[in-house]
Amino acid sequence: MKKIKLHGRGIIPGKVQGEAIVTSQPISFFGGLDPERGTIIERGHELKGINVTGKILIFPRGKGSTVGSYVIYSMKKKGTAPAAIINIETEPIIAAGCVIANIPLIDKLNDNPIKVIKTGDWVEVFADEGIIEVTREE
Repeated sequence: MKKIKLHGRGIIPGKVQGEAIVTSQPISFFGGLDPERGTIIERGHELKGINVTGKILIFPRGKGSTVGSYVIYSMKKKGTAPAAIINIETEPIIAAGCVIANIPLIDKLNDNPIKVIKTGDWVEVFADEGIIEVTREE
């Protein structure tokens, strides 16, 4: 097993763990994700058809309408939200959604999480301290 520790900026506190889902493409929560099922539905997205419920969702940044913040909140209420979000750099739509949904959020890591973390890795998020610990089977 290989362990990796990354440090960044904890934006929304919380401690969670789960399987990583990683994409190099931005995500729009309004129109790009089905809040009823927690599935990526955006046409042409590399994660189309993937369910993010309870996962550690890692993507560069959000995109699209400010309604995306409320979609994140809606997903949390329905039980379809990711357990945590990790961005290269978080923008206001994702930050606001994570605030109202109380989803741990980290960005500005000391290494690019999209290059360091792979889908399927086990990730522990300590957002209060801005720390991520990744465990990978080798």
